[in-house]
Amino acid sequence: MYVFWGSFDMKVSLSWLKEYIDVDLSPSVISEELTMAGLEVESVEPRYDYLDNVVVATVKQVKKHPNADKLSVCQVDAGGDEWIQIVCGAPNVREEMKVPCALPGAVLPGDFKIKKGKLRGEVSQGMLCSAAELRLDSDASGIMDLDCDVPPGTPLDSAMALSDTVFEIDLTPNRPDCLSVVGVAREAGTFVNPPQKVRLPDFSLPREKMADMSIHDHAGVKILDPDLCPRYTAGLLFDVTVGPSPFWLQDRLESVGLTPVNNVVDITNYVMMETGQPLHAFDYDELAKGQIIVRKAGDDKAFTTLDSKEHVLEPDMLMICDGERPVGIAGVMGGENSEISDKTTRVLVESAYFNPVSIRRTAKKTGIVSDAAHRFERGVDPLGTANALCRSLALVANICDAKIAQGIIDEHPEPPEPREILLKTKALNVRLGTRFEADEIRQILESVDFDVARESDSELRVGVPSFRVDVTRPEDLSEEVARLWGYNNIQVSYPPVTAKGRALSPVIRLRSKIRQILTGFSYYEVINYNFIHALSCDRLNLADTDKRRCVETILNPISDQMSVLRSSLLPGLLETMKRNVSQQSVSLQLFELGKVFYATQKGELPEEYEMIGGLITGNRSDQSWHSKRCDVDFFDLKGSVEGLLKAFNIHDLTFERVEDQSSPYYQKGYAARVSSEGTEIGSLGKVDGRVLKNFGLKQDAFVFDLHLDAIRSLAPENIQAQALPRFPSISRDLTIIVDQSVPVGSILAQMNRFTARDALVEQIFLFDSFEGEPLAAGKKSLSFRVVYRSATKTLTEKNIGKLHVNISSVVIREFDADLPD
Repeated sequence: MYVFWGSFDMKVSLSWLKEYIDVDLSPSVISEELTMAGLEVESVEPRYDYLDNVVVATVKQVKKHPNADKLSVCQVDAGGDEWIQIVCGAPNVREEMKVPCALPGAVLPGDFKIKKGKLRGEVSQGMLCSAAELRLDSDASGIMDLDCDVPPGTPLDSAMALSDTVFEIDLTPNRPDCLSVVGVAREAGTFVNPPQKVRLPDFSLPREKMADMSIHDHAGVKILDPDLCPRYTAGLLFDVTVGPSPFWLQDRLESVGLTPVNNVVDITNYVMMETGQPLHAFDYDELAKGQIIVRKAGDDKAFTTLDSKEHVLEPDMLMICDGERPVGIAGVMGGENSEISDKTTRVLVESAYFNPVSIRRTAKKTGIVSDAAHRFERGVDPLGTANALCRSLALVANICDAKIAQGIIDEHPEPPEPREILLKTKALNVRLGTRFEADEIRQILESVDFDVARESDSELRVGVPSFRVDVTRPEDLSEEVARLWGYNNIQVSYPPVTAKGRALSPVIRLRSKIRQILTGFSYYEVINYNFIHALSCDRLNLADTDKRRCVETILNPISDQMSVLRSSLLPGLLETMKRNVSQQSVSLQLFELGKVFYATQKGELPEEYEMIGGLITGNRSDQSWHSKRCDVDFFDLKGSVEGLLKAFNIHDLTFERVEDQSSPYYQKGYAARVSSEGTEIGSLGKVDGRVLKNFGLKQDAFVFDLHLDAIRSLAPENIQAQALPRFPSISRDLTIIVDQSVPVGSILAQMNRFTARDALVEQIFLFDSFEGEPLAAGKKSLSFRVVYRSATKTLTEKNIGKLHVNISSVVIREFDADLPD
């Protein structure tokens, strides 16, 4: 039945694998060979490792418990220096009985931990176990009576020769044929010595279990959408007894991570794991008119599945219906209204082939994850449905003591054409760099059930088995030959021509240099997802008209926290800060290079822009005995931005105070736009307290957000060398008092006009700023240094006096400045 959830790595136990192929290789060799054949083994686990602290013990003495009628106090020889006392409730315990004993520290199935303790006042130093408690049988009536001639203390798995291994295989989506034990066994048969063909299960129906009645007198199947369901087979069983499965069946399912439900459901699961064909069992008496109709949902709006959850249907979803209503979402999950119950006596078994794209779309839209959908959406064997059906009917008949109706229903409107591929040996050898003869290629392909006929000395006609839905062209056959022969066996070869290197693109060089510069400034690069929370724009307090609110919504998000494409790097940086601060890492300097996305029209790709974002917070330097704690501020961030841009020879930078609401995530008065030559490069500032609160942060943070394209356009392609000056410079200072609202950048821009006009002015910079008494309220004192130099002589006061006066006069006039007293 379609009732399975969880990881979809394929699990295979070695004992189950040996039912279909004789393999005596060690688990480590099998794991390596499967991995090299393209079936990556993620883990190899001993099946009975939970028996590590379970030993064979001898019951030496049995006494009645003084405080409980149904308990016994036993003295047990578990192989130690002294007997141990164990309180036991089993009615069959007796002296000199050999039993399995779980010692303190053992963890039994169900995460049951054995500890030393007291039961009704008596000390108990372990547990005598039944077969059911050890998952070795279903018998729970008493403790296991071991028939083995081994000394006490012998590990139970050694005494009973219990050995099994479970392989967990991470399959690529193109290998659905290996989502079955038979499929994995087929692959294993290629590397055992000598190579073997897989022994297929018995697909015949037992004659002694056949009923007199025909299925065609009781049930019918109609396929209204054959493009979505090319084949549907069904079988019918009478007098079914629903109950627990026999132990061997439960054990097989548990070995691969499935939970037993009841014998009918367990058989459908078993056959699915065995053959790769998902099955579904209906309670026949719950099917109206005994009919199965395969159609699209159409006007049906909702459906309740086996897990009691209601799902909204869309008109194009494929449904399995009876004569009146839907009874299952095709290939995904069955319905609650027709599931197998303890009262079920007649069972209709479905084995079908569904369109993979349709199943994938339905599973994604409904949010249902099932083993059946996982197989159908990758493609099952279209010719294997009838065999899997007969296998399940035979098992149900034998295990549930049922009768099988005569015949099966097999609706197959459009049988697929057999696939044949013409393979040229020369093309294969050129593709792989090998020298295979045609007969060698034939032997390799036939080892995994390809039907190969020789067309000529250099051509093979290859019939593709129906279970290999991934093989459609000669290149696929080349891959089969390569992986089965062994990638490691292919010799390394080099092209006969000398490879010419190609210079890196300017954008790649630019990114690399940015990383080099910022890491040199002690910044750490972070790499965040392109996906962010849908509320990130609200958390940044962006205006409704802000372009950054044009986010692209993800149709199938990883989680609610990653439901839209980011339109800014800042949410990711702030989230990274939150994670680090929560781990007591409070001093950070971070940067990120990445793209942001702005949604356009529906159905169109979003606009993409590459940005550089940075964040600093915490202490300016590491705390130590020679430095005091000092928090970073706006000017630390400004220095980083200036250093980055000047490293690209971008000069004449202008930092303009942000007065509008274009960047509402900055604190007012602590933000600036940076530009050069009239081109805006980005912005920087202190993050507003409300924004910090929105992201769950309490300490101050400063961020910058720069456009990579702007940096690229402003950075000069060529750099011209300049000789070192031959003559010394001379400096003069200018101190003025201006209103606090006057930007320093505006004053520097005015003064730097002299740098462009007069060759004697080499550099002008601010070296001191002061506010407070004795200055008047609302005033500040600024001190600038002007550096003069001549390329032809040593300057004197006479050479620069008039020029310095002109600079001072212009600044005083333009900014209504005063000179200090």
